[in-house]
Formats: sequence, structure tokens, C-alpha cells
Amino acid sequence: MNKSELVAAMSEKSELSKKDVEKALKAFTDVVAEELKKGEKIQLVGFGTFEVSERAARTGLNPRTKETIEIAASKAPKFKAGKALKDLVNEA
Repeated sequence: MNKSELVAAMSEKSELSKKDVEKALKAFTDVVAEELKKGEKIQLVGFGTFEVSERAARTGLNPRTKETIEIAASKAPKFKAGKALKDLVNEA
């Protein structure tokens, strides 16, 4: 499902216009991105948690030249599904 299909499905389910749903979805993604950038965590009970994980610096191997390279430390966004979402996905 891509963004336009998601907007259409949300519009149908919520009985809101596609334009309003698109604004709400944009606001949601903007707020999540801003909070993660600040290092905050967002918990949606029953759905899941958005947070930032820290990746330590490490030594890697360039597969083409077989030389060792230094990979810098970085941060990565992470989503952990909540129990209710896991249970829903695993229903028979």
C-alpha cells in the first residue's frame, strides 16, 4: 500500500475528505519526525512505539577492495509493534 492508497482507505474508514486525511497524515509524520529528531520517544498504546536507536562506531570491510573502513556512529529510527497490533497480525 502506498501513500495515496493509505489516504483513500483512511478517508473511507473515517468519512473525512481525502484532503483532510492527507493533512492529518502529513501532520502525523511531521510530528513523529520532529520528536525523533529531538531524541524523544512516541508511544501509541496498543499500536506501538517510535524511538531512536543508537548505532556505535565500528570497523567494516569494503567488499570490493577488502580494505577495512571505519563506519561512523549513527542514529536510526525504530518502530516496535505493541501487543495488540502483534495479536491482530497473528490472528488466524
